[in-house]
Amino acid sequence: MTHHVPEGLPDALKHYVGGQLVDSVSGKTFDVLDPVSNTPYVTAAAGQAEDVDRAVAAARKAFVDGPWPRLVPRARARVLNQIADAVEAQDARLAELETFDTGLPITQALGQAQRAAENFRFFADLVVAQADDAYQVPGRQLNYVHRKPVGVAGLITPWNTPFMLESWKLAPALAAGCTVVLKPAEFTPLSASLWAEIFAGAGLPEGVFNLVNGFGEEAGDALVKHPDVPLISFTGESTTGQTIFRNCATGLKGMSMELGGKSPAIVFADADLDAALDSTLFGVFSLNGERCTAGSRILVERPIYAEFCERYAERARTIVVGDPHDPATEVGALVHPEHHAKVMRYVELGKSEGRLLAGGGRPSGVDGGNYVAPTVFADVAPDARIFQEEIFGPVVALTPFDTEAEALALANSVKYGLAAYLWTSNLERAHTFAQSVEAGMVWLNSHNVRDLRTPFGGVKASGLGQEGGHRSLDFYTHQQAIHVSLGPVHPPRFGSVRKGQS
Repeated sequence: MTHHVPEGLPDALKHYVGGQLVDSVSGKTFDVLDPVSNTPYVTAAAGQAEDVDRAVAAARKAFVDGPWPRLVPRARARVLNQIADAVEAQDARLAELETFDTGLPITQALGQAQRAAENFRFFADLVVAQADDAYQVPGRQLNYVHRKPVGVAGLITPWNTPFMLESWKLAPALAAGCTVVLKPAEFTPLSASLWAEIFAGAGLPEGVFNLVNGFGEEAGDALVKHPDVPLISFTGESTTGQTIFRNCATGLKGMSMELGGKSPAIVFADADLDAALDSTLFGVFSLNGERCTAGSRILVERPIYAEFCERYAERARTIVVGDPHDPATEVGALVHPEHHAKVMRYVELGKSEGRLLAGGGRPSGVDGGNYVAPTVFADVAPDARIFQEEIFGPVVALTPFDTEAEALALANSVKYGLAAYLWTSNLERAHTFAQSVEAGMVWLNSHNVRDLRTPFGGVKASGLGQEGGHRSLDFYTHQQAIHVSLGPVHPPRFGSVRKGQS
């Protein structure tokens, strides 16, 4: 297996606090591995509570004393568009670094960089066009909404598509006028280190953006618990989300959490089978299967089940697994040896819970790196662990159903509820089934293509709250109701009757 190493890699990754690159106060660092060689390529500063304190203090100072929250929306939008320009101008470099750090195929990483730029453009447009409510009680009162940024936002991001997911949080938080402290995932801090230069070059004032590297149990925990951070936006695993929920309770913090998924793809016998195959293969094997919205359970109506399984497995066996930097690669290396070991445990478990049709181990001819062959299990029972639990890798479970009611019960039978995909030519069924499935987002006869104006979020164990479009700006702002009298005020006149009078 070839191994592309980008030129000009940094020697060390530091925190970014108040416009300066700084080491940890303690001097602590940790090694960052690349997922093809599994050897350290850089050391990163390991943030502790005192480093988070410094970052929050800088963000708080920029919020209280700095210009950013007080700029008119158009002025903030100009900066956001310059950020987007800078991201687009270096999209090839961003993709190269992201691929090296995460193991994502280069063609898919390039799309993530372009999407990150679009996130900044979208929220630049949205904040300029933001309209707030006003209500009149004719001749008596005017009531209007005054919107203002909440304060310092704590942003905690995952290791899958890290640069793009960071942009999902950074763009609306900055558009709303907040200042931020970003804690990127410890497995993949490389691309996050680029934000500092991008933001400074675009004219973002010092202290508005701060970054603390480190582990969730240390830096992330300190950020969540910090009394000067009123908002936490977190994307990650559901049990971590539960811990964050508990720790936010003390400070009654605002929370937005997008958590795990075990999303179903339901294929009825009247579906366009070729399109459904294309979509469901892409839906679980793109991004190495390391995606929260992956359609990792495929429920297929009995009359087409055998054909679907055969054709699906045949395609899965021909997926190109290889060097993430090779444009021909469709599935690259998983992010880290710890995660690779977890996925392989599920692969071994699946051999006793389903009928193995493809994959089932390391791809042939590949010795090193965190590689897993695209793995397909058929005849998986709904109580199987590979049906119920999030694997977060290139592993899929196929299960037959006989009736629409059975398909709905199977779709809703897990603790997660992030996404669902439905393939049918019956328009009435498509809408009624979609409205009954327990998922925050449903795609009908479509793969995962998201309009940035729509809500993004899950139900059950898949999240708390929704972001996307105006909902993101709502999260990062207070909407203050201001009431103005337009005429004489006649409240009840307490205390107006003198003693002795009746």
